[in-house]
Amino acid sequence: MVGIVSRQEALQKALESGLDLVEVSPNADPPVCKILDYGKFKYEQQKKKNEAKKKQKIVELKEVQMRPMIDDNDLTIKCRAIKRFLEEGNKVKVSMRFRGRELSHQEIGLGILMKVKEDFEEMAKVENLPKLEGRQMIMILSPTK
Repeated sequence: MVGIVSRQEALQKALESGLDLVEVSPNADPPVCKILDYGKFKYEQQKKKNEAKKKQKIVELKEVQMRPMIDDNDLTIKCRAIKRFLEEGNKVKVSMRFRGRELSHQEIGLGILMKVKEDFEEMAKVENLPKLEGRQMIMILSPTK
């Protein structure tokens, strides 16, 4: 802590000590500078940035695809995968694919999606209700805290 010093004097002190004059906060009045090794300073900043990035949880969107004529056993396997994704903290996109004339019986696919919704009512909240987009019906589930 030297106090307020002219720029030339600060540069001279940095040169004498063999270090760099680094501006820490330029918006302050007067600007705050430190005499230190700039390479080490950059390294420390990068380390802090990486540490903050590690602590962040990235929520992924996982997709589970079904067909309207899905068998009960296949549905339980798909539900097990949905449960695993939700427990990991990821959102799940449940898509019901219609082929050929199955599109004329959308109520079957909607019924299956509603059954999935009821099964995961306590574990997840429905972000997007089942909605038909082209030849597939999509519903998005997100985990509750």
